[in-house]
Amino acid sequence: MGKIALAIHGGCGVMAKLDLSETDWAEARRDLGLSLKAGWAVLSAGGTALDAVEAAVVVMEDSPHFNAGYGAALNTDGKHELDASIMDGRNLEAGGVTLVRRIRNPIKAARKIMEAGDAILLGGDAADAFAAASGLDMVEPDYFTTERRVNALAAMKAHAAAGTAAKASESEKHGTVGAVALDAEGHLAAATSTGGYNNKPAGRIGDTPIVGAGTYARDGVCAVSGTGKGEYFMRYAVGHEVASRVDYLGESLEQASGKLIMEDLKSHDIGAGLVAVGADGSIAAPYNTDGMFRGWVTSEGKFFVATHDEVFALPA
Repeated sequence: MGKIALAIHGGCGVMAKLDLSETDWAEARRDLGLSLKAGWAVLSAGGTALDAVEAAVVVMEDSPHFNAGYGAALNTDGKHELDASIMDGRNLEAGGVTLVRRIRNPIKAARKIMEAGDAILLGGDAADAFAAASGLDMVEPDYFTTERRVNALAAMKAHAAAGTAAKASESEKHGTVGAVALDAEGHLAAATSTGGYNNKPAGRIGDTPIVGAGTYARDGVCAVSGTGKGEYFMRYAVGHEVASRVDYLGESLEQASGKLIMEDLKSHDIGAGLVAVGADGSIAAPYNTDGMFRGWVTSEGKFFVATHDEVFALPA
Protein backbone atom coordinates (compact mmCIF):
# COMPACT_ATOMS: atom_id res chain seq x y z
CA MET A 1 0.00 0.00 0.00
CA GLY A 2 1.34 3.44 -0.93
CA LYS A 3 1.64 6.37 1.43
CA ILE A 4 -1.64 7.92 2.57
CA ALA A 5 -2.18 11.42 3.96
CA LEU A 6 -5.02 13.58 5.28
CA ALA A 7 -5.36 17.17 6.45
CA ILE A 8 -8.41 19.24 7.39
CA HIS A 9 -9.28 22.80 8.34
CA GLY A 10 -12.26 24.28 10.12
CA GLY A 11 -11.60 27.88 9.09
CA CYS A 12 -9.01 30.55 9.78
CA GLY A 13 -9.68 33.55 11.98
CA VAL A 14 -10.73 31.50 15.01
CA MET A 15 -11.76 33.32 18.15
CA ALA A 16 -9.30 34.73 20.63
CA LYS A 17 -8.44 32.13 23.24
CA LEU A 18 -10.44 33.95 25.92
CA ASP A 19 -13.60 34.27 23.79
CA LEU A 20 -14.68 30.68 24.43
CA SER A 21 -14.66 28.47 27.48
CA GLU A 22 -12.17 25.63 27.66
CA THR A 23 -15.14 23.30 27.28
CA ASP A 24 -16.01 24.92 23.94
CA TRP A 25 -12.41 24.70 22.75
CA ALA A 26 -12.27 21.06 23.82
CA GLU A 27 -15.47 20.28 21.92
CA ALA A 28 -14.12 21.97 18.76
CA ARG A 29 -10.91 19.94 19.02
CA ARG A 30 -12.96 16.79 19.59
CA ASP A 31 -14.95 17.40 16.41
CA LEU A 32 -11.76 18.07 14.45
CA GLY A 33 -10.54 14.72 15.73
CA LEU A 34 -13.76 12.99 14.70
CA SER A 35 -13.41 14.50 11.24
CA LEU A 36 -9.86 13.22 10.94
CA LYS A 37 -10.85 9.77 12.15
CA ALA A 38 -13.72 9.58 9.64
CA GLY A 39 -11.41 10.42 6.75
CA TRP A 40 -8.55 8.27 8.00
CA ALA A 41 -10.83 5.25 8.44
CA VAL A 42 -11.56 5.42 4.71
CA LEU A 43 -7.91 5.79 3.68
CA SER A 44 -6.51 3.16 6.04
CA ALA A 45 -9.04 0.64 4.72
CA GLY A 46 -7.79 1.23 1.18
CA GLY A 47 -10.58 3.65 0.26
CA THR A 48 -10.35 6.57 -2.12
CA ALA A 49 -9.18 10.08 -1.36
CA LEU A 50 -12.53 11.29 -2.69
CA ASP A 51 -14.49 9.24 -0.15
CA ALA A 52 -12.11 10.34 2.60
CA VAL A 53 -12.48 14.09 2.06
CA GLU A 54 -16.25 13.79 1.81
CA ALA A 55 -16.42 11.81 5.06
CA ALA A 56 -14.19 14.31 6.87
CA VAL A 57 -16.19 17.34 5.71
CA VAL A 58 -19.55 15.76 6.61
CA VAL A 59 -18.44 15.54 10.25
CA MET A 60 -17.60 19.25 10.32
CA GLU A 61 -20.83 20.18 8.52
CA ASP A 62 -22.71 18.39 11.31
CA SER A 63 -20.81 20.22 14.06
CA PRO A 64 -22.00 23.60 15.43
CA HIS A 65 -18.41 24.73 15.95
CA PHE A 66 -17.67 25.48 12.30
CA ASN A 67 -19.17 27.72 9.63
CA ALA A 68 -20.58 25.04 7.34
CA GLY A 69 -23.84 23.14 7.49
CA TYR A 70 -25.22 23.23 11.04
CA GLY A 71 -23.89 26.46 12.54
CA ALA A 72 -23.40 28.27 9.22
CA ALA A 73 -23.22 32.05 8.88
CA LEU A 74 -26.23 34.24 8.18
CA ASN A 75 -26.43 36.76 5.35
CA THR A 76 -27.63 40.34 5.65
CA ASP A 77 -31.24 39.14 5.40
CA GLY A 78 -30.68 36.72 8.28
CA LYS A 79 -30.80 33.69 5.97
CA HIS A 80 -28.41 30.84 5.20
CA GLU A 81 -26.97 30.39 1.72
CA LEU A 82 -24.50 27.52 1.70
CA ASP A 83 -21.69 26.65 -0.72
CA ALA A 84 -19.60 23.51 -1.23
CA SER A 85 -17.43 21.75 -3.81
CA ILE A 86 -15.42 18.59 -4.25
CA MET A 87 -12.72 17.66 -6.77
CA ASP A 88 -11.16 14.38 -7.88
CA GLY A 89 -7.49 14.68 -8.79
CA ARG A 90 -7.58 11.52 -10.91
CA ASN A 91 -9.50 13.10 -13.77
CA LEU A 92 -10.15 16.71 -12.67
CA GLU A 93 -13.84 15.97 -12.30
CA ALA A 94 -15.60 18.29 -9.84
CA GLY A 95 -18.98 19.26 -8.50
CA GLY A 96 -20.33 22.14 -6.47
CA VAL A 97 -23.41 23.79 -5.03
CA THR A 98 -24.01 27.42 -4.18
CA LEU A 99 -26.76 29.44 -2.49
CA VAL A 100 -28.45 26.32 -1.13
CA ARG A 101 -30.75 26.51 1.88
CA ARG A 102 -32.14 23.06 2.60
CA ILE A 103 -29.40 20.47 2.01
CA ARG A 104 -28.21 19.12 5.34
CA ASN A 105 -24.78 18.22 3.95
CA PRO A 106 -23.95 20.36 0.92
CA ILE A 107 -20.73 18.42 0.28
CA LYS A 108 -22.81 15.32 -0.46
CA ALA A 109 -24.77 17.28 -3.06
CA ALA A 110 -21.52 18.50 -4.63
CA ARG A 111 -20.42 14.86 -4.96
CA LYS A 112 -23.73 13.89 -6.54
CA ILE A 113 -23.44 16.68 -9.09
CA MET A 114 -19.92 15.60 -9.98
CA GLU A 115 -21.06 12.01 -10.47
CA ALA A 116 -24.08 13.04 -12.58
CA GLY A 117 -21.69 14.68 -15.03
CA ASP A 118 -24.19 17.14 -16.54
CA ALA A 119 -22.82 20.20 -14.75
CA ILE A 120 -20.10 21.22 -12.32
CA LEU A 121 -22.01 23.86 -10.37
CA LEU A 122 -25.70 24.16 -9.50
CA GLY A 123 -27.21 26.95 -7.43
CA GLY A 124 -30.18 27.98 -5.36
CA ASP A 125 -33.55 26.25 -5.64
CA ALA A 126 -32.33 24.10 -8.55
CA ALA A 127 -29.50 22.70 -6.43
CA ASP A 128 -31.85 22.04 -3.51
CA ALA A 129 -34.27 20.26 -5.86
CA PHE A 130 -31.44 18.18 -7.35
CA ALA A 131 -30.33 17.11 -3.87
CA ALA A 132 -33.86 16.16 -2.87
CA ALA A 133 -34.31 14.15 -6.07
CA SER A 134 -30.98 12.44 -5.33
CA GLY A 135 -32.30 11.21 -2.00
CA LEU A 136 -30.11 13.39 0.23
CA ASP A 137 -31.24 14.52 3.67
CA MET A 138 -33.17 17.80 3.45
CA VAL A 139 -33.91 20.14 6.35
CA GLU A 140 -35.75 23.36 7.07
CA PRO A 141 -33.48 26.42 6.77
CA ASP A 142 -33.61 27.16 10.50
CA TYR A 143 -31.88 23.82 11.17
CA PHE A 144 -28.58 25.54 10.39
CA THR A 145 -29.10 28.46 12.81
CA THR A 146 -27.20 28.63 16.09
CA GLU A 147 -27.09 31.31 18.76
CA ARG A 148 -23.42 31.97 18.01
CA ARG A 149 -24.18 32.86 14.38
CA VAL A 150 -27.13 35.04 15.38
CA ASN A 151 -24.84 36.96 17.72
CA ALA A 152 -22.15 37.20 15.05
CA LEU A 153 -24.65 38.64 12.57
CA ALA A 154 -25.73 41.25 15.13
CA ALA A 155 -22.09 42.14 15.76
CA MET A 156 -21.36 42.57 12.06
CA LYS A 157 -24.49 44.68 11.53
CA ALA A 158 -23.35 46.89 14.42
CA HIS A 159 -19.92 47.20 12.82
CA ALA A 160 -21.54 48.10 9.50
CA ALA A 161 -23.69 50.79 11.12
CA ALA A 162 -20.66 52.25 12.91
CA GLY A 163 -18.44 52.06 9.84
CA THR A 164 -16.04 49.69 11.61
CA ALA A 165 -16.61 46.50 9.58
CA ALA A 166 -12.95 46.41 8.54
CA LYS A 167 -11.96 46.21 12.21
CA ALA A 168 -14.20 43.25 13.01
CA SER A 169 -12.42 40.14 14.21
CA GLU A 170 -11.83 37.39 11.69
CA SER A 171 -14.14 35.11 13.69
CA GLU A 172 -16.97 37.64 13.33
CA LYS A 173 -16.47 37.71 9.58
CA HIS A 174 -16.16 34.26 8.12
CA GLY A 175 -15.15 30.60 8.32
CA THR A 176 -15.02 27.48 6.16
CA VAL A 177 -14.26 23.78 6.47
CA GLY A 178 -12.23 21.62 4.14
CA ALA A 179 -10.25 18.42 3.67
CA VAL A 180 -7.49 17.16 1.38
CA ALA A 181 -6.28 13.60 1.01
CA LEU A 182 -3.86 11.26 -0.75
CA ASP A 183 -4.94 7.63 -1.04
CA ALA A 184 -2.91 4.44 -1.33
CA GLU A 185 -3.30 4.43 -5.12
CA GLY A 186 -1.64 7.84 -5.32
CA HIS A 187 -4.84 9.76 -6.07
CA LEU A 188 -5.59 13.18 -4.59
CA ALA A 189 -8.88 14.88 -3.70
CA ALA A 190 -10.13 18.06 -2.04
CA ALA A 191 -13.45 19.18 -0.56
CA THR A 192 -14.61 22.48 0.92
CA SER A 193 -17.88 23.69 2.49
CA THR A 194 -19.00 27.01 3.98
CA GLY A 195 -21.79 29.31 5.05
CA GLY A 196 -19.88 32.28 3.64
CA TYR A 197 -19.28 35.26 5.87
CA ASN A 198 -21.55 36.85 8.45
CA ASN A 199 -23.74 39.67 7.07
CA LYS A 200 -22.74 38.86 3.49
CA PRO A 201 -24.98 40.30 0.75
CA ALA A 202 -27.87 38.05 -0.19
CA GLY A 203 -26.90 36.06 -3.26
CA ARG A 204 -23.16 36.44 -2.72
CA ILE A 205 -21.05 33.52 -4.00
CA GLY A 206 -17.53 33.07 -2.68
CA ASP A 207 -14.58 30.93 -3.66
CA THR A 208 -15.67 27.69 -1.97
CA PRO A 209 -17.77 26.33 -4.86
CA ILE A 210 -15.33 27.61 -7.49
CA VAL A 211 -12.93 24.98 -8.84
CA GLY A 212 -9.39 26.35 -8.87
CA ALA A 213 -10.09 29.00 -6.24
CA GLY A 214 -11.18 27.51 -2.92
CA THR A 215 -10.90 23.86 -3.99
CA TYR A 216 -8.45 22.14 -6.30
CA ALA A 217 -6.88 18.71 -6.77
CA ARG A 218 -4.57 17.33 -9.45
CA ASP A 219 -2.91 13.93 -9.30
CA GLY A 220 0.86 14.02 -9.25
CA VAL A 221 0.83 17.57 -7.86
CA CYS A 222 -1.34 18.46 -4.85
CA ALA A 223 -4.81 19.01 -3.40
CA VAL A 224 -5.83 22.32 -1.80
CA SER A 225 -8.74 23.62 0.30
CA GLY A 226 -8.82 27.28 1.31
CA THR A 227 -10.44 29.48 3.94
CA GLY A 228 -10.65 33.25 4.16
CA LYS A 229 -11.93 36.21 2.16
CA GLY A 230 -13.23 34.35 -0.86
CA GLU A 231 -13.17 37.26 -3.27
CA TYR A 232 -9.38 37.30 -3.09
CA PHE A 233 -9.12 33.53 -3.40
CA MET A 234 -11.01 33.88 -6.68
CA ARG A 235 -8.90 36.78 -7.91
CA TYR A 236 -5.71 34.81 -7.27
CA ALA A 237 -7.17 31.41 -8.26
CA VAL A 238 -5.44 30.21 -5.10
CA GLY A 239 -5.92 26.46 -5.39
CA HIS A 240 -4.75 26.36 -8.99
CA GLU A 241 -1.93 28.81 -8.28
CA VAL A 242 -0.52 26.64 -5.50
CA ALA A 243 -0.62 23.61 -7.79
CA SER A 244 0.97 25.57 -10.63
CA ARG A 245 3.85 26.76 -8.47
CA VAL A 246 4.51 23.20 -7.35
CA ASP A 247 4.21 21.75 -10.85
CA TYR A 248 5.86 24.42 -13.01
CA LEU A 249 8.31 26.10 -10.64
CA GLY A 250 9.26 23.00 -8.69
CA GLU A 251 8.49 24.66 -5.37
CA SER A 252 7.75 22.58 -2.30
CA LEU A 253 4.17 22.50 -1.09
CA GLU A 254 5.18 24.61 1.90
CA GLN A 255 6.88 27.21 -0.30
CA ALA A 256 4.01 27.47 -2.78
CA SER A 257 1.21 27.66 -0.23
CA GLY A 258 3.20 30.02 1.99
CA LYS A 259 3.76 32.38 -0.94
CA LEU A 260 0.01 32.68 -1.53
CA ILE A 261 -1.10 32.97 2.09
CA MET A 262 1.76 34.86 3.72
CA GLU A 263 2.66 37.17 0.83
CA ASP A 264 0.06 37.55 -1.92
CA LEU A 265 -3.10 37.48 0.21
CA LYS A 266 -1.59 39.01 3.33
CA SER A 267 -0.61 42.06 1.27
CA HIS A 268 -4.33 42.86 1.03
CA ASP A 269 -4.66 42.76 4.83
CA ILE A 270 -7.18 39.92 4.70
CA GLY A 271 -7.31 36.75 6.74
CA ALA A 272 -6.52 33.61 4.80
CA GLY A 273 -5.40 30.04 5.27
CA LEU A 274 -5.41 26.67 3.55
CA VAL A 275 -4.55 23.03 3.92
CA ALA A 276 -2.78 21.14 1.16
CA VAL A 277 -1.39 17.67 0.61
CA GLY A 278 1.22 16.81 -1.98
CA ALA A 279 1.61 13.78 -4.20
CA ASP A 280 4.47 12.72 -1.92
CA GLY A 281 2.25 12.88 1.18
CA SER A 282 3.66 16.20 2.41
CA ILE A 283 1.23 18.49 4.24
CA ALA A 284 1.08 22.28 4.50
CA ALA A 285 -1.33 24.36 6.60
CA PRO A 286 -0.33 28.06 6.46
CA TYR A 287 -2.54 30.82 7.88
CA ASN A 288 -2.00 34.54 8.44
CA THR A 289 -4.55 35.06 11.24
CA ASP A 290 -4.28 34.46 14.99
CA GLY A 291 -5.37 30.89 14.47
CA MET A 292 -6.94 28.28 12.22
CA PHE A 293 -8.92 25.19 13.16
CA ARG A 294 -6.84 22.43 11.60
CA GLY A 295 -5.74 18.83 11.90
CA TRP A 296 -3.66 16.21 10.14
CA VAL A 297 -2.56 12.59 10.39
CA THR A 298 1.05 11.52 9.89
CA SER A 299 1.98 8.57 7.71
CA GLU A 300 2.47 6.62 10.95
CA GLY A 301 -1.16 7.20 11.86
CA LYS A 302 -0.60 9.84 14.55
CA PHE A 303 -3.41 12.39 14.91
CA PHE A 304 -2.91 16.10 15.63
CA VAL A 305 -5.33 19.02 15.93
CA ALA A 306 -4.78 22.71 16.63
CA THR A 307 -6.64 25.99 16.90
CA HIS A 308 -3.88 28.51 17.62
CA ASP A 309 -0.14 27.88 18.07
CA GLU A 310 -0.47 24.91 20.42
CA VAL A 311 -0.77 21.50 18.76
CA PHE A 312 -2.64 18.67 20.51
CA ALA A 313 -1.88 15.00 19.91
CA LEU A 314 -4.94 12.74 19.88
CA PRO A 315 -5.23 9.02 20.53
CA ALA A 316 -5.53 7.04 17.30
